[in-house]
Amino acid sequence: MTTSKLSIYKTLEGRTRILRLYDNFLDQLRVHFETRLVNTRFGVTHVLITGPRWGMPLVITHGGNSINPQGLKGLLPLLRSNRYRVYAPDTIGHPGKSAEIRLSPNDDSYGKWLNDILTGLNLERAVFVGGSFGAGIILRLAAYAPQRIIKAALFVPAGIVKVPLFSMISKIGLPFLLYLMSPNQTRLKRAVQWMGSELDDNILQLIEAVFQHVRVEANMPRPATKKELGHFKAPTLVIAAEKDAMFPGRAVVQRAKEIIPNLAFVECLKDGTHYSSKADMEYINRRLIEFIESTR
Repeated sequence: MTTSKLSIYKTLEGRTRILRLYDNFLDQLRVHFETRLVNTRFGVTHVLITGPRWGMPLVITHGGNSINPQGLKGLLPLLRSNRYRVYAPDTIGHPGKSAEIRLSPNDDSYGKWLNDILTGLNLERAVFVGGSFGAGIILRLAAYAPQRIIKAALFVPAGIVKVPLFSMISKIGLPFLLYLMSPNQTRLKRAVQWMGSELDDNILQLIEAVFQHVRVEANMPRPATKKELGHFKAPTLVIAAEKDAMFPGRAVVQRAKEIIPNLAFVECLKDGTHYSSKADMEYINRRLIEFIESTR
């Protein structure tokens, strides 16, 4: 059975498949979560919450066209630290349990959405951590309501540079289209080769389900400008990846220095890819915690 053209899912069966994977990935984290539904001007948002109530408020935003628990899997040290009250919203309009209303990545919609989430959670301010699309969402908040960010930690971030045209066509777009035309495991692996070499079977299963059942969001949050971030004074960490096909590390580092006023730390991981290796993710977590805990 097909769904409405307004749905991000191609069929009701596909939606059921994605939500089943969501619950499976969540169970694998072995972390106790509370759940809350928060009303925003764009629709209801499902939020996973963990950590002590007295902990530092920390909001984690996940990558695009994927599910929240998959992104959280790479950030388990933050979830298990017992120092943070973690709030992880399912990005609206992306696979998960939030409203299926897709927002524009070209204006302040995502910034307004995050602002509404803080208000709905009774949080005046929070530390923000996000990778890829999730980092771009945080920069939209930095442009719209910078006063609500205590610190921002961004890794393999969208929202700083555009995806290079060559990569978009040859490394990402064409292999994806070839897979959709004739799906098989060989073409699936070619379609995700640009992400990195450490995609395990669970991740491949999720990506395959998204390709088959979700109307994929092709647009990334647009790059922020120096003018937009003129009032954004929160200390910011940026970790890019040298061989990231979407957001090339050296270009990200250079432009981050140009547009982010209080860039406390910036680094390009040598040989790093968009989907971080286990070793790189361990390093990223260490840097995140050091940055969050620092007095600066």
